[in-house]
Amino acid sequence: MIFEPCFYSGKITPPPSKSYSHRALICAASCKGEKSVIRNILLCDDIGATSDCLRELGAGIEFHGSTAEVTGTGLIPVKNTVFNCRESGSTLRFIMPFAMLSEYECSFRGDGRLLSRPLDVYESISEEQGLFFEREQDEIRVCGPMSTGLYRVDGSVSSQFITGLMLSLGVSGDYSIIEIVPPVVSASYIGITVDVMRRFGFSVSVNDNRIIIDGSVIPRSTDITVEADWSAAAHVMAFNMTGSDIEICGLNGESCQGDRIIRAIFGRMRRCRPTVDISDCPDLAPVIMAVAPFYHGVTLISTDRLNDKESRRGEAMAEELEKFGVSAAIGNDRIDVEPASELIKPSLPVSSHNDHRIAMACAVLLSHTGGELTGSESVSKSYPGFFSELSRLRILSKDM
Repeated sequence: MIFEPCFYSGKITPPPSKSYSHRALICAASCKGEKSVIRNILLCDDIGATSDCLRELGAGIEFHGSTAEVTGTGLIPVKNTVFNCRESGSTLRFIMPFAMLSEYECSFRGDGRLLSRPLDVYESISEEQGLFFEREQDEIRVCGPMSTGLYRVDGSVSSQFITGLMLSLGVSGDYSIIEIVPPVVSASYIGITVDVMRRFGFSVSVNDNRIIIDGSVIPRSTDITVEADWSAAAHVMAFNMTGSDIEICGLNGESCQGDRIIRAIFGRMRRCRPTVDISDCPDLAPVIMAVAPFYHGVTLISTDRLNDKESRRGEAMAEELEKFGVSAAIGNDRIDVEPASELIKPSLPVSSHNDHRIAMACAVLLSHTGGELTGSESVSKSYPGFFSELSRLRILSKDM
């Protein structure tokens, strides 16, 4: 994809929240024999992966435009099943504990770096309970049944493990407690899980770092509308931070989504060089790094977890920033991005590293310098319409 230097003007409504979409689909599929309606659902590769896996579990899922009708099955596998999670870490970590509840052996497959991403929590549970868990180069195989009861989970690892346990134990037929050992990263994502589960009638309560789930309570079907995605909106806001004038519509200012903190982060970046802890908002790291050179720079901390994404995000962004003449240093659990008096047009193509968030972050930089972006199609993972939305906006030449 070729960029010319420009600013953008017009209106954009960000896509539906990917986090809410995953959870709503899984909760709807848990409502055995009942039909739920999910409106304004995100249609992207990751949601497609979750839908495919839920269909493997017998759920009926029909998409009518941006609306999904889901007929639930209860979700515990009743036969040997193969799940293709594509490149979706959320799908892998959300569906795997359902398979671990079953006495049937299930296999998980994926693309890209997916199967190399950490699954420590589930591996530890399998070892402690004597369950089968085997990793191969192109497949992970598990077999239960996993027991209910008390689970102590390290809160410093991905919250996706906690969400996966919450969702699966919610249909286990028994009472369980998840005790999260501090520090807790990405706590806002756990809040999203609680919110969606309660909307579907699951019995889930939170007391400090203890999540109490009564899996004997039968969830009920519902009609739910997915709110707009703050993670996606952050990339549109970044254009405004660097000279564009885009009106962003449809965001919920009181959302449970932790990435709504981007408003405050960008406000700080205008005033000074901030230190930003990304432990609760790792998806914002690339776009913060892209905006930092235009202002006073930035220091990101708690950055080691960026290594377990679609790419090694910190290193990948530092590599691409260098092409624009921007210095970014990778340290011990931190990244320092320096301000730049002027960006240079990259002499080499800028790479997305097959990472949707890097593709969108680099687009912000390329709108100033011009140049080529390879792998732009990676945005299909979370924001399929990102570049088409930009193209329909009024484009203002930087020379005007």
